[in-house]
Amino acid sequence: MITFEQVSKIYQHHGTEITALENVTLKIERNEIFGIIGESGSGKSTLLRMINTLEQPSQGHISINDTELMQLSEVEKRQKRKKIGMIFQQFNLLYNQSVSENIALPLRLNKTYDPKKIEEVLDFVRLSDKGKHFPKQLSGGEKQRVGIARALITQPEILLCDEPTSALDGQNAYDITELLKKINQTFGTTMVIVSHELNLIKQLCNRAAILEKGQVLETLAIQKAPQQQQFSSYYERVRESLG
Repeated sequence: MITFEQVSKIYQHHGTEITALENVTLKIERNEIFGIIGESGSGKSTLLRMINTLEQPSQGHISINDTELMQLSEVEKRQKRKKIGMIFQQFNLLYNQSVSENIALPLRLNKTYDPKKIEEVLDFVRLSDKGKHFPKQLSGGEKQRVGIARALITQPEILLCDEPTSALDGQNAYDITELLKKINQTFGTTMVIVSHELNLIKQLCNRAAILEKGQVLETLAIQKAPQQQQFSSYYERVRESLG
């Protein structure tokens, strides 16, 4: 469904070239929950932004459902984004808007406002009684549920999750993980989970790519019973935990 073929991204900064991604090749299957794991600066967020057509590769090809993203016009890219939901680490809510108003934002932007859809998605994320509340009245876990509801309101085919639990404590992180599983199982939504947290990737994902300095070191099918060992590098720890 999502294919990267020899994708590189190079930024120019004060006359210096910075390579964010280098020759990345990946294939993410339809309905899959796919993990991207790596340390800060490994290129995870750049990769997500390319799926969402917010960044273009310096070289290589990216396609979704056999459509080459580089060949789309700006209007076509905007249409493509309507089928892609985004969940953020820091929730990205409007604090002067109620929960229902935050969730309705994509519908208002697309001029497809439907109160029934808002009620349905509030029920799905278990916030039926919070529609009139404001973000400052919510816990961190509830704020992330609002963010997830907002991403779901347009019924996306793809859900991009950028560190979706790293701002949450243990129970809230677990609840959000279970909610993401439920979304995949209920709607068949293809998910790309970007995180540096091994437990999240291990619990959620079918496969994961390990990114280091913009390169995919390996793509692993995830086993659910990692061995406990001492490792000399971050890469070895990730590989042993997931593989």
